[in-house]
Amino acid sequence: MLNPVRPGRPGLERLETAPGIDAPATPPVAERSAGPWFHERADVLSHAPVNDALAERPGISVVVPVFDEIDSLEELYQSITASCTRLGRGHEIIFINDGSRDGSDRKLDELAERDRCVQVIHFRRNFGKSPALAAAFERVRGDIVLTLDADLQDDPAMIPEFVERIDAGADLVSGWKKRRNDPIGKTAPSKVFNWIVRKLSGIPLQDFNCGFKAYRIECIRELSVYGGFHRFLPVLAGSKGFRIEQLVVNHRARKHGVSKFGAKRFFDGILDLLTVLLVTRYRTRPLHFFGIPGTLLGASGIALLLYLTVLWSLGQAIGTRPLLTLGVLLTLTGLQFLSFGLLAELLVRTTVSPREIYSIRAPDERRPPQVVERSSFAPKLSPDTITREDGPRPDPAAETCNDLPIIKPHELRPPS
Repeated sequence: MLNPVRPGRPGLERLETAPGIDAPATPPVAERSAGPWFHERADVLSHAPVNDALAERPGISVVVPVFDEIDSLEELYQSITASCTRLGRGHEIIFINDGSRDGSDRKLDELAERDRCVQVIHFRRNFGKSPALAAAFERVRGDIVLTLDADLQDDPAMIPEFVERIDAGADLVSGWKKRRNDPIGKTAPSKVFNWIVRKLSGIPLQDFNCGFKAYRIECIRELSVYGGFHRFLPVLAGSKGFRIEQLVVNHRARKHGVSKFGAKRFFDGILDLLTVLLVTRYRTRPLHFFGIPGTLLGASGIALLLYLTVLWSLGQAIGTRPLLTLGVLLTLTGLQFLSFGLLAELLVRTTVSPREIYSIRAPDERRPPQVVERSSFAPKLSPDTITREDGPRPDPAAETCNDLPIIKPHELRPPS
């Protein structure tokens, strides 16, 4: 058990061992393992006294993964703080230093010493965005959690609009970079990728790659983020019946540094999408996944063998016919698929947890999950024209839009 305690350095907190456990002889930096896929240098920094930090639970948590973005950090911090302060409900900012090598770690520690609302998590090396989000999601305390990138392309001034949509009833609000300030080498593959994800997942979002998102804390607690799943959090949330909306964001050109993603991300995303579809549709019934191809292959093989049996009974030689080898191969392959499915069912029976089988909403959550576009950059329109694509809603807390399809749990793409 790790509890925050105050070392000798004034105004600085680190994670150390709980009372009653011998402290290590090494300097007071605790190590914590959050799974087999990463370890962190557990420097969680804050100016807040322990009792105040526990008593003053923030209403909003802002999560920012950082990798070599030292030139952007000060402006990003000032913008986030200004937006959250305007909301007046308390906030915390959690920066995850994902193995930066340009001095970002020292800048983040400086921000944490200056501001009690800032926490910093340092990874030993670059583990990726999904582990960074997973580490932060374990520590967030706010009722609303926002994520955005550290490159200043996401505009923190839109934080209040994301919060407004969560307050109006959404469980997850995903940003849509409708007017994107990136080279075509990034925008073209992204459009293809988003189209593929929309078609295969049944979630009609326009931009799954956008890092600017807002979540209700209940949604965060039911999502598992690992590998490259940070791109598919709306798909995972939709599979559990959460209400999903999208908001057109102000996407800005990069000011400092260079993009950390290349063409390889597209192929990684396709493989991760296959994994997501498997765990969302067949996690609790793997025999359906293996049984369908197994049945088709096995039935084809048996049909070929029956055909050859008829020929053999009529006196024709079948020992050298390629169809004999193909029929035996298809039959054995089908049996193997069915065997894999049965073994997987045994594993599921012993490993599946209740949270993977169902999701329980609070008694006051009555609206069905849906995807809604909200744009704050459109001209003012009359109530008669609110169904236009860029039209604002006069009362977003009371209305839902009717220009995008409502996603109900039973209407999500059924398993094949």
